[in-house]
Amino acid sequence: MPVPHYPRPPFKAQQQSFPGKTGLLEPRPDHGEQTYQGHGLLKGKRALITGGDSGIGAAVAIAFAREGADVAIAFLEGEEQDAAAIGALIEEAGQRALLVPCDVSDEGQASALIAQVVKELGGLDVLVNNAAYQRYYESFDDITLDDWRRTFDTNVHAVFNLTRLAVPHLRDGGSVINTASVNSKKPTPNILPYSATKGALANLTIGLAGLLADKGIRVNAVLPGPIWTPFIPAGMAAEEVEQFGSQTPFGRPGQPAELASAYVMLAADSASYTSGALLTISGGAVTL
Repeated sequence: MPVPHYPRPPFKAQQQSFPGKTGLLEPRPDHGEQTYQGHGLLKGKRALITGGDSGIGAAVAIAFAREGADVAIAFLEGEEQDAAAIGALIEEAGQRALLVPCDVSDEGQASALIAQVVKELGGLDVLVNNAAYQRYYESFDDITLDDWRRTFDTNVHAVFNLTRLAVPHLRDGGSVINTASVNSKKPTPNILPYSATKGALANLTIGLAGLLADKGIRVNAVLPGPIWTPFIPAGMAAEEVEQFGSQTPFGRPGQPAELASAYVMLAADSASYTSGALLTISGGAVTL
């Protein structure tokens, strides 16, 4: 199948309220709905993907299902329409779909989420910590302590807590995959809290890989560059959305579908010696 010619900036100036909705994004992102073809790489596995209703999480959910996994997705209340669309695609692939509204930064909701997934899917083999919060700030003075805490609560503390809750259920060969960011290596000043959390998440990934190796659990992270998702108009200035992705050698943002294979690889048993990896996917942009 030929590589699609994906949209290039300039895009329409647009903004959304967080976390953003797929149907309002122009142009519409590609999650692999028409293109991803599975090969049974995750047959029999049970996966939980946070933030699986749109963007990268949605693409991963579709790919996992087409590779043979039953998939649970967690999403914020108000995002039921996007979640239902992805759930239908999971079921169309012949797999079990479990849709759970959940604010992962809330300890009680996170605990209930893991319990429900384990009960209804019969266990858990792969945890994808993908949910995140981002906000754009014009200046340092605009960043409040509440914003700082909210960003860390969602992007770091929730990841640790969900992993802590999931580990007792992950068998030998289990996989934890975190969505970090190229901002962990090259922070963007106007999204300072987000960039700081992604640096912490990359460090957390490597540390957990060492701590969980004796349990046979692998921990890795994907570091996306600019990816075209509802997260962008919900977390950036409108004028920056217009030129989003133009700074990469490819001259465009990536599409969620272009990351899905990385998550599949990290979840598959064939990656049994891959742990502590930080996999950058950024359209040729260099991050040191």
